[in-house]
Amino acid sequence: MSGAVALDQASIDSLQRVLAAEHAALWCYTLVLAFVPADQATQARKDIDEHRTLRTQVEQTLTDVGARPVSAQPAYATGVPVTDVLSAGRLIVTAENDVLAGWRSVLEQTTSQQLRVAALQALSAGVVRASRWRAATGTLPTVPALPGIER
Repeated sequence: MSGAVALDQASIDSLQRVLAAEHAALWCYTLVLAFVPADQATQARKDIDEHRTLRTQVEQTLTDVGARPVSAQPAYATGVPVTDVLSAGRLIVTAENDVLAGWRSVLEQTTSQQLRVAALQALSAGVVRASRWRAATGTLPTVPALPGIER
């Protein structure tokens, strides 16, 4: 994703939004580790690694084009309390949906071919993660028809 590519302001703004969503997703995943069983915790840690990689790539891209990457917040509102396995999984579904919306925005807003490819790859990987958590929580449809657009 990074490199000596010039980006317009719409691309930079969409990258900042997806970076904020990646920060929030990482926070949410860390929270749910306390509530999920070992098999889901193992998967959550793999998902955390994927989000960390994406976060690092977005931060580097923004830095390379001279934009200051948005910082992570110390904490995030969960919308509903996380008290058990199901509520933890649903929080991850929400976090993944937010990340999908962010990557979809990058795909729609940028004119950079390199960034479009990176956004499509991130969106595709995100659909797999989101679908896994949607299945675990009984959230339908398991695979959203339009990733990044909640209906």
